[in-house]
Amino acid sequence: MTDSMIVSGNNNDLDSLRQPLIAGSVQVQQQAILQLANLGDGGLDILMEFLYERRNQTPTLVDGKAYLFLYNSDSIKAKEFLQTHFSLGIVPLKSECGIDYAPLLHLLISQDFQAADRLTLEKMCEMAGSTTVQRKWLYFTDIENLPISDLQTINSLWIVHSEGKFGFTVQREIWLALGKNWENLWAKIGWKKGNTWTRYPNEFTWDLSAPKGHLPLSNQLRGVRVIASLLAHPAWK
Repeated sequence: MTDSMIVSGNNNDLDSLRQPLIAGSVQVQQQAILQLANLGDGGLDILMEFLYERRNQTPTLVDGKAYLFLYNSDSIKAKEFLQTHFSLGIVPLKSECGIDYAPLLHLLISQDFQAADRLTLEKMCEMAGSTTVQRKWLYFTDIENLPISDLQTINSLWIVHSEGKFGFTVQREIWLALGKNWENLWAKIGWKKGNTWTRYPNEFTWDLSAPKGHLPLSNQLRGVRVIASLLAHPAWK
């Protein structure tokens, strides 16, 4: 990290946001990022410093929010910083079977959650093999053999780039908190209202106003056995 990238300590507004960004609760960190993003180049410098210092740590939803503001900024300096230090994003795109997750990354960064959901299913079919790719959907028996690192990559991409709102482990945490009750889960994450299943695609919510755990859909139309296998996968243990 070059000295020119580090903000001088003269600006009280900027300095007052450094510590909350580094050591505050998730909610406080998110608020600090919003404030920094509105403080011009000095605020962006602190966000760059924050991401750089955390480059070897497991990325979180806070990192994702900081990254998104830098990615969407008009600052040439911010774009050069991301290209130099995070050219493939902040989530390591690990795959045991040579799958390219960069397209999914770009859709999630753009918050095109509907396209990202479709691509997630495609990538999971790709993990399962050529027969599943041709079929274009997953049996529950396919899920059991999906590689751990690939599922973790997809899950991390969803969590980090949805402010922690979407992802398989988000759905799993809700399911466990509900005592593994599927009917309660469907209602909680917006997949069912009363006795009526949410109809794909128009009745689903494809933005961050959706209920927590709403996405990805996990082959929802294929019944409980697919998601049951997915939420029980060793990737989450």
